Amino acid sequence: MTMPSSTNMPKHIAIIMDGNNRYGRSQNLATGQGHIKGKDALNPIVERCLAYGVQVLTVFAFSSENWARPKSEVELLMRLLSQTIYEQMPRMNRYRIRLRFIGDRSGLSSDLVKLMEDAERQTAHFEAMTLVIAISYGGKWDIATATKTLAQKVSAGQINADEIDEYMLANHVQLSDCPPVDMLIRTGGDYRISNFLLWQAAYAELFFTPTLWPEFDVSELDAMVQEFVNRERRFGRTSEQIAGDNLKGVESCGNE
Repeated sequence: MTMPSSTNMPKHIAIIMDGNNRYGRSQNLATGQGHIKGKDALNPIVERCLAYGVQVLTVFAFSSENWARPKSEVELLMRLLSQTIYEQMPRMNRYRIRLRFIGDRSGLSSDLVKLMEDAERQTAHFEAMTLVIAISYGGKWDIATATKTLAQKVSAGQINADEIDEYMLANHVQLSDCPPVDMLIRTGGDYRISNFLLWQAAYAELFFTPTLWPEFDVSELDAMVQEFVNRERRFGRTSEQIAGDNLKGVESCGNE
């Protein structure tokens, strides 16, 4: 493994793992087998991010829009999510990785929710890295939920409406205690972010690849990270300002 020659490594990488069904069809696999292959593709990526020193890796496992898929596929994805959690727990313990979940849990089965809660509780003290799995998640839902919480606080007299600004809202969206997304990767060939981490990825560097998720490997991730460290991230400033002032983000992903 050759590490990129830069200290400007991403703190938070987010991945839209797209292309499982198309991979299955391309390989003449039985229905749903593409998703199984996609599940197995996650492990080496997690280990690579840990080796990079990435603080947070967030992966899009099931979107709020995915509920509209055929019932049989949704049921399969729910089973695979449960299986993924079971399989990841020994790895989380071995590598001291914290496991977290974001998304609307109201539509999930009680068994899956309990499994998620148990995994979060058992790994809450790990600090090597945080793996976030987005289940039943949508960026618009996330922002709307944060807005609703603020509205309730205004109604209760806890805050004044004039106090609400982008910083206060940022403290109420999912992963508010984590660094903002530095890199957002989408596999599968589409050029959109599909309602994923809309707030958190406001200044993310975007990477798109035609590679289907089950075929995405660490060598392609390496190339993207190398490109990331070579990009100039100005955050509205000029190149001259950036040259003399390195922006500092949130240092860690704290416990809730």
